Amino acid sequence: VLHMVTWNVATADPPDDVTSLLHLNSPKSPDLYVVGLQEVSSRPVRFVSDFVFEDPWSQLFMSTLAPRGYIKVSSIRMQGLLLLFFSKLEHVPFIRDIQATYTRTGIFGYWGNKGGVSVHLSFYGHMLCFLNCHLAAHMNYASERVDEFEYIMDTQNFECKKAPSIADHRLVFWFGDLNFRIQDHGMHFVRSCINDQKYELLWSKDQLIMMKTKEQMLQEFEEGPLDFPPTYKFDLNSDTYDSSGKKRKPAWTDRILWRLRPKASVSEDKNTLEKVKQLEEDEEYPLKTRQDLYTSNMEYKISDHKPVIGIFTLELRKMYETPLVRLQPEGDWSADIDSIIIYSPLQPFPSSSWDWIGLYKVGFTSVTDYITYTWVKDDEVAFNEEIIQVYISKEEIPVRGGECVLCYYSSTLRCIIGISEPFKVHESKVAIEEGLLPEKVNGLNKTVASEDFWN
Repeated sequence: VLHMVTWNVATADPPDDVTSLLHLNSPKSPDLYVVGLQEVSSRPVRFVSDFVFEDPWSQLFMSTLAPRGYIKVSSIRMQGLLLLFFSKLEHVPFIRDIQATYTRTGIFGYWGNKGGVSVHLSFYGHMLCFLNCHLAAHMNYASERVDEFEYIMDTQNFECKKAPSIADHRLVFWFGDLNFRIQDHGMHFVRSCINDQKYELLWSKDQLIMMKTKEQMLQEFEEGPLDFPPTYKFDLNSDTYDSSGKKRKPAWTDRILWRLRPKASVSEDKNTLEKVKQLEEDEEYPLKTRQDLYTSNMEYKISDHKPVIGIFTLELRKMYETPLVRLQPEGDWSADIDSIIIYSPLQPFPSSSWDWIGLYKVGFTSVTDYITYTWVKDDEVAFNEEIIQVYISKEEIPVRGGECVLCYYSSTLRCIIGISEPFKVHESKVAIEEGLLPEKVNGLNKTVASEDFWN
């Protein structure tokens, strides 16, 4: 199950709570979360500082989802556009070849106030692409919006033989503030249709639906019915559509569409052999998509847009089910002795001297949120065909201990390719004897911040 969110946040600071946005109280938790934001605050100071630290929006989603067993697998930011991809830990070793890129289209492509950011990855062997766009505004620019979208589709490329362009992916999700408006109908008619919940009377004049009849590329994308109120434009901190002097007509600017790659037409392409291979793979490893929910969330009022949620079920046959590497801690771990990690490649993969194994606290937020790491080649102590050992110095291990996991990161594949079972790192006996550990409260260590916890 995939839970998607698109939201133009109009430079607002994040809300305190995203429970209803992510359906955290739902009995079934999704496998993947994809969040696409537009107009994330890019005031110069904040924009520069976000390069060094996670921006407040990313921080909010990471701190909310990490305790529930999700890690941020990839993210990309271009000015106000932000795309975040989260996965349950169990799927992480099977998400490979992760790449992210962007295309500027605003102000002659110069400063990136409009455009698209995307994340490309292989999920159990199936190539997926998530494209978050913010397209040109205003009623009269419908054809410019389509031109911008087609430009992004044509120019974004990935270093990947199987899917070098967006259209080559098995499944593409296109979402964001696409800025399409409701044409022709007057304000009074539009508002009365919304009040009466007769949204279907407005569909025929929705510019994206209209443009679909003319544009081949748009026809390949599917969208669920717009059975929810238009998500733009609201007065801030209210559910009231624009009451300013401009009185902008409500519109479904915020959308989520998807495209399953059309069956390869062998005769149309010169490279017939590759097309045949693709057809055979498509048949042997089917992938189906079903949309279970498409709606807006009216309770968030910090922006002039309401967020839109799409929930999808992906039915797929996995191309592989074994991680590339198995790894585990050897013996008891504590800060009193150097520790050994045992790992064994389960299948051939392009290993590199830049590969590393990280020690993580259970509930970590992303691949960079490690306590410590060790380079795979540099710290090898013994080697035979099956099992390889590397060590981590006791100075690097947290004196307080805690529940941890080990992750093997492949620099060539740009992803984690093996995760250990959780294991306990014991408190340092030396630190306890020397009185270096702070007092305990109700049997728990008193901690000020997570850094405190690990040092």
